[in-house]
Amino acid sequence: MASQGFHLVNGEILKGSSSDTYPVFNPANDSKVGDINLAREKEVDAAVSAARESFETGEWSKLTGTQRGALMHKLADLIDANAEEITKAEVQAMGQPAAITKNWIVPACAQTWRYYAGWADKVEGQTFDEEGGFYRLVRYEPYGVCAGIGPWNVTIMTMAWKMAPALAAGNTFVYKGSEKSPYSILVLARLFKEAGFPDGAVNILTGDGKTGALMASHMDVDKISFTGSGASGRKVVDAANKSNMKKVTLELGGKSPSVVFADADIPNAVTGNSQGFLFNSGQACIAASRLFVHSSIADQFIEHLKQAFEGAQQIMGDPSEPTTMLGPLADTKQLERVLGFIETGKTEAKLLVGGARKSDKGAFVQPTVFLNPGKDSTIYKEEIFGPVLSVLTFETEEEAIKLANDTAYGLSACIYTASTSRALRVASKVKAGTIAINGTFLPDNNTPFGGYKQSGNGRELGKEGLMAYLQAKTIKINMGV
Repeated sequence: MASQGFHLVNGEILKGSSSDTYPVFNPANDSKVGDINLAREKEVDAAVSAARESFETGEWSKLTGTQRGALMHKLADLIDANAEEITKAEVQAMGQPAAITKNWIVPACAQTWRYYAGWADKVEGQTFDEEGGFYRLVRYEPYGVCAGIGPWNVTIMTMAWKMAPALAAGNTFVYKGSEKSPYSILVLARLFKEAGFPDGAVNILTGDGKTGALMASHMDVDKISFTGSGASGRKVVDAANKSNMKKVTLELGGKSPSVVFADADIPNAVTGNSQGFLFNSGQACIAASRLFVHSSIADQFIEHLKQAFEGAQQIMGDPSEPTTMLGPLADTKQLERVLGFIETGKTEAKLLVGGARKSDKGAFVQPTVFLNPGKDSTIYKEEIFGPVLSVLTFETEEEAIKLANDTAYGLSACIYTASTSRALRVASKVKAGTIAINGTFLPDNNTPFGGYKQSGNGRELGKEGLMAYLQAKTIKINMGV
C-alpha cells in the first residue's frame, strides 16, 4: 500500500509533491501499514482547478442527468465487486471488523450511490401562473465545485453521503478523507476511473487537518460539507466565512440519550443499549451514550446490561476474523483519549463493568458502563467516541425529557416503551434530528440525517441531502413584451 498513489486529481492518481507524510498503523496489532503522502496547496489547487474546468466546460458539464446516473450505477456495481479489497483496507487502517465492513458498510455505501443515481434525472423546477404581467419559473441548479471532508469511523459511507447527491445534482467534487483511514478511499479513487467518470469531475485527496483548512478557505470552492468534531467544524465555518462565504453543511457528533420506560420490552432494550450502542466499538456519532432507565426497573435492567457488556468482550478481537463484531479503536491516539475519559470517570461515577484496556497490544478497550455520574461530570457531558456508557435513573416522563435534552448536542435519541402515544409524545419533545423508537437508530437513504443544536447544520441523505447541493434561481418573464 505504501507505494501506490495517494491523490486522484484530474483523472490521474498521483504520489503527491510534498514531503509531509503520515504513518498509518494497524490498531489491532500495532504493525505499520504504510506512510501516506499529505496533500498540500499544490494538490488542493490542482484538484479545485480541475473540478472547476470539468463543471464549466468539460465533458461532465455536457452529461444529462440520466448519463450521470448511469456512471453512478456503474460505480455502485464496482464497489460491490471490490468488497474484499475495500474490507481489507478498512480492517488494516482502523480495525473495523471485516464482518461489519463487508456485510453492512460496503453494501450500504453502494446502495447510497444507487439511491442518488435514481435522483440524477429527476431534479425538477417549478412554474407559476402569470401575475402582474410576469410568468415565473424556478430552477434548481448545482453550486459548482463542492468539497467534502470526512471522518475515519465509517469512511466510505460518509464519503457517499456527501459525494453521491452532489454529483447527482451536477456538481463536481473534491473530497478528503481522514489520514487515519485513507486506503479504502484510494480504492474508490481507482473505481471512479474504472467507472468512466470524466477527468476532473471527481478529485480525491489524502490529507490531514492542514489539507482540510486549505479546502475550507479556498476561494474557488462553492460549498463544503464536513463531518467530524465540533472544534474542527467551527474552524471550517470560520475559514468558509473568511474566504468566499461558501455554503457549509456540518455533522458534528453527539451525546445522544436513550430512554427506557417501565413498560419497555427489557430484552429488546438491553440489546439496543449494548449491541446497538457498541457498534464500531462506540465510535459512532449517533451512539446513545447517556442511558436513562426508569427507577422501577433499574435494578433488573442494569443487571442484564452488565451481563451483556461482559459478554461483549467475547466478540471483541482480531477484526479480520469473521466472528469478530467489536474491534479496536481507530489508533493509539484514540485509545489514549478514551482511557483518559475512563480514568476521569472512575472519580465521577461508580464503575459497573469494564474500565480498562483489554490487551497490551492493539487499541482495544473493554466495553465500559458507569452508574450515576454527576450532571456536570466529564463523562456525562463530553463525547467520548468509544465503548463507554453512562447510566442514570428517572421517575417521570417529564424528568426523562429534561434529562434527554440536557446536552449541547442533538443528533440522535432512542426511546423504549410499549406505548405508541408516549413514544410519539416524547419524540416530539426531544431536541434531536433523528429518533429511534424501540431500537437503535440507523441512517437510511430515504430519510434526512443531521442534528439539532451543536450537532451541526443542514442534512444529509434523503431528498433533503440532494437539495443541499442545489440552489434556487427565480426567473420572471415579462409577458407584455
